[in-house]
Order: sequence, then structure tokens, then C-alpha cells
Amino acid sequence: MPGANDENVSRMPHNQQKSIAILGSTGSIGVSTLDIIAAFPERYSVVSLSAGGNIDLLKKQIEQFNPEIVAVADSGAAQRLRDEMPENGPQILTGTEGLVHCATHPQADMVVSAIVGAAGLVPTMAAVQAGKDIALANKEILVAAGDLFMAEVEKRGVQLIPVDSEHSAIFQSLAGQRGQDVRRLILTASGGPFRNASLADLQQVQPADALAHPNWEMGQKITIDSATMMNKGLEVIEARWLFNLPTRQIAVHIHPQSIVHSLVEYCDGAMIAQLGVPDMKTPIAYALSWPERLPLEQNPLDLCRGSDLSFSEPDLERFPCLGLAYRALEIGGTSPAVMNAANEIAVAAFLQGRIKFLQIPAVITQVMENHQTVFATEIEQVLAADAWGRQRAEQIISQGVA
Repeated sequence: MPGANDENVSRMPHNQQKSIAILGSTGSIGVSTLDIIAAFPERYSVVSLSAGGNIDLLKKQIEQFNPEIVAVADSGAAQRLRDEMPENGPQILTGTEGLVHCATHPQADMVVSAIVGAAGLVPTMAAVQAGKDIALANKEILVAAGDLFMAEVEKRGVQLIPVDSEHSAIFQSLAGQRGQDVRRLILTASGGPFRNASLADLQQVQPADALAHPNWEMGQKITIDSATMMNKGLEVIEARWLFNLPTRQIAVHIHPQSIVHSLVEYCDGAMIAQLGVPDMKTPIAYALSWPERLPLEQNPLDLCRGSDLSFSEPDLERFPCLGLAYRALEIGGTSPAVMNAANEIAVAAFLQGRIKFLQIPAVITQVMENHQTVFATEIEQVLAADAWGRQRAEQIISQGVA
């Protein structure tokens, strides 16, 4: 993992423009990434973009950044975009094949992987195999296929820089330190909108309640995951693979202020943390510019005003999804991939009003209990486990969650 040692430095000359491919350009991470690129046009250019169905925003991004290739998940939306773009516009592709083309663009120096969910696995793996450096904002890739993905990263010798605020904080707190001196990683969590809610309160939660995050502005799926604390569970699994530490050395602390983004505890009792305002542009910019830092126009963190910092242990009875993630990590093999797949289906069902908030972990639990774990040696086995997990979760929801 780069960043822990001083000898790991960027291979891009400082005076050379870096070409960026963005998977998930219309999501919150993608939009913030493009804001940074627009602020530093002498340092960055865009060669490819991919998006889901927000064609209006994607069209504006194309007009501003002039990518050569664009991939759209929905074929109908892709055709609409073709009809609205001039003849000299970008090549417009669809589906997984289109994502792979975006991720492996010959001129791309770095791929920002910001597609939400397991859909980012295949194109991001293809980018690694093509020798592209990765700014990783998609935690589900390492959840579903951490061992296979990290083995490919090592084999290809690419840079993998985390974008999640928690993992970026750890990455920064490890700089200049010896890996063998690390005692523990501590991921911080805001606790979401229901940090102090009772089980009775959680029974009544509606989608609009769960989407009202107190500190961060994120997409719907990630916001619901924050409310259930599954997001933190996914981050635990991601940290295990990013930083090559066993589960017992990765802890979670509730930190409502979202100022301390995570900490590293060392064997002598010292702790190093990264602090900052809750704004994703800081870790995104760091991933793009590492080992340098960009002069962002951000409001500075004022520790003298409203700076009371508190920490507590998570309540696994009220937030069982975090415990399910630890359990899946301990089981290993395809268990995390199946857990993640079930969670994606359950979250979608909750947003659609098909299940209740507390039925999200119930669906995941039943799917995990029904799964026969396989220790995958190739990506196709991971994809098969993901497909099985989705299908089984849908069956459980359709039959009525116990």
C-alpha cells in the first residue's frame, strides 16, 4: 500500500498534465472530482466519463470537459445522449463493455472509481490490469473481491490511493511510519441520523428520515448504509485489504462531529489522526495529487469554535449491519460479496417502500445463512456469488421477510 514510506513517490512529473478517467461522474464523488479538475486545468484533463441515467448533468460535463469516451449504463439514455450530441462529440458506449473502455482508455493516467456498488468491480479490475493508477471511492470492490483485487494491484505495480475520508485519513496517518509498528486502525463513524434512536424509534423509520444525514451529502445508497452502519462495516472490510491488517486490529468509534476522520494507534501508545471539515473534496484532491497537496479554497477547520470532540463504541444491537460485516470478514471467501449483494437489494427495497428499515439486516442475515461459502480464485466466482446473493435477497423479500 503506497503512502506508508517516504520512498513511494508519484511517477507523474510535476510539470506534466495528468489525464483522468472517472467512473461515476454524475454521483457526488464524480461531481466533486470534476470541480477539482476544473479548478486546476493546468494539472488535469478528462479523457473518459461514465454515468448512470443522469443524462442532463452528463451532457453538461461532456460540454465542459470534452472527454473522448463516455459510457452510459442505460441503453435508452445512451441513445438519447447520442441524439443530442454533435457529430464530433465523444464516442458513447453502454453497459459493462462501455465501462471497461472508459476505465482502460489508453491515455488515462488515473481512474477515479466512484461507481456505487459491485458494478464497479469489473471495470476497475480491468483498469488495474491495464496498468492504470486508481483513486478508489468504491468500497464494494474490496468488499467483494479484496484478495483478488489487491493481488492484481501488486502484480501490476499500480498506485492505489483511497478516496473514502476514513481510509484517506489512515493513509495519511501511516505516512513515514513502519507497518509493523501499527497496533490498531480506528475508523470513525458519525453514527448517522439514528445514533441515539431507540429500537422502537427505528421500527418507524421512513426513507426520508434515513436520507437526512447530519454531516455529509452523499448518494441515496451510501446515505442509507450510513444510517444502518453497514457503510462502516464495508469500510472495515476495505481497510483490512487496503492496509493488510487482520480484523482484530480494526475498530470503529462513533464520532458525531465527523472532524477526526480516522486514527492509527501505534505499539508505543501514540495515536496519529487526520482532522478536517467534513468535505469530500479534501480526500479526493489528495488522491489526485499525491504525494503533493492542492491549495483548495476550503473553509479551514477552527478548533477553537464548536470543537468538542466525543467518541463512543457502536451499539451492535441497534445497528446489527456492522456486526454482519465483521462476521462476513471472519468467514471470508465469498461471504462478504454475498453480504454486499444482499445489502444492495435490501437498501433498494427499503427505498421503494417494500421492506421496513429494520428488515434490511434481517434480509442480509438470511442470505448469509443460506450461502455456501466458496474461496474464490477468479473474478467469475465472485460475480457468481454476487448474482446469487441478489437473487436470494429478492426471493426473501418477495416471500416476506421473517
